[in-house]
Amino acid sequence: SVPDVAWGKRSRVVLDVGCGVASFGGFLFDRSVVAMSFAPKDEHEAQVQFALERGIPAVSAVMGTKRLPYPGRVFDIVHCARCRVPWHIEGGKLLLELNRVLRPGGFFLWSATPIYQDKTEDVEIWEAMVELTKSMCWELVNKTSKDAVNGVAVAAFRKPTSNDCYEQRSKQEPPVCPESDDPNAAWNVPLQTCMHKVPVDASERGSQWPDRWPERLEKAPYWLSSQVGVYGKAAPEDFAADNEHWKRVVTKSYLNGMGISWSSVRNVMDMNAVYGGFAAALKDLSLWVMNVVPIDSPDTLPIIYERGLFGMYHDWCESFSTYPRSYDLLHADHLFSKLNKRCNLVAIVAEVDRILRPEGKLIVRDNVETINELENMLKSMQWEVRMTYSKDKEGLLCVQKSMWRPKE
Repeated sequence: SVPDVAWGKRSRVVLDVGCGVASFGGFLFDRSVVAMSFAPKDEHEAQVQFALERGIPAVSAVMGTKRLPYPGRVFDIVHCARCRVPWHIEGGKLLLELNRVLRPGGFFLWSATPIYQDKTEDVEIWEAMVELTKSMCWELVNKTSKDAVNGVAVAAFRKPTSNDCYEQRSKQEPPVCPESDDPNAAWNVPLQTCMHKVPVDASERGSQWPDRWPERLEKAPYWLSSQVGVYGKAAPEDFAADNEHWKRVVTKSYLNGMGISWSSVRNVMDMNAVYGGFAAALKDLSLWVMNVVPIDSPDTLPIIYERGLFGMYHDWCESFSTYPRSYDLLHADHLFSKLNKRCNLVAIVAEVDRILRPEGKLIVRDNVETINELENMLKSMQWEVRMTYSKDKEGLLCVQKSMWRPKE
């Protein structure tokens, strides 16, 4: 109904709200699209657990009083089918949160009863949505008629790519956010009832649409040029060096040197993703990578999204919002030594044990001291050490979680 969506070319990263068992995300894999799907634990019980068990990306989350753990302007599409979120209430607070995470020029695809049913309540909601989206300067690109098979319809809205409409509104409702409000501040930040201006300066992130997939994966984003990278070089150089580093590590060591049967690995978590180089190096395998950027690290998550990968912010001193035993492989690059200064390492290892499936693998790169400490801890949990290696005070450890559980 909207050819401009161009799945897998122009549109690569999707946010699926109230995803149920995430079938939408599952169907999009064949079209080279990755969907960050989320749903709460509700009366349907553990839908997200079901999704992860099917090998589809999903996290347990809810749209409530706080911002979602994603940067501003990163999703190419936001999708919501039968998601029963009351977008129109409280000044459109929840829809304004979707506006924050949606790229300028990106689409909101909405399929729910107010679009295709004539009940009084549905008609009222549709009218309220038309008014709200208009005041937000979203354009209704298409509203389909009911399809013959399922009897449902879809409305597609598009976010503007300039600020003209915001400035021309007769009523400044919802208001434009103050300059001081950072659209990327997303960890434990209360929801705001305002809209951020669209960046128009050519060197600003969000002023241009990323390259088509897969070209965008290998290219340093256009807005990196003026910054210094995480490892100290100019950001584009830093990005390129990181990309080459992970290609080399993955092809020379991870894919054949560790005895991991990659065909049985479906979901991977990179616990300290930096630029997403590890995930990018795995792109030809049929798996997906959740790229986690810790909240006390440099904010590189927008770069990961610009590459057509996805991930979220997290504080590793807290629990990660997934069900137990839901990941096949965890990867931690120089993370534990950093966390050791801030939180209890034993608690983090317990969380790793919770997230990883029995027979799942953990790969750790860190200083030798931390590797030794981790190795002793994991051995005490009866994990099997597959490989350990050290050189110049740097170490590498690959372990497999066993079926063992302590007796009462």
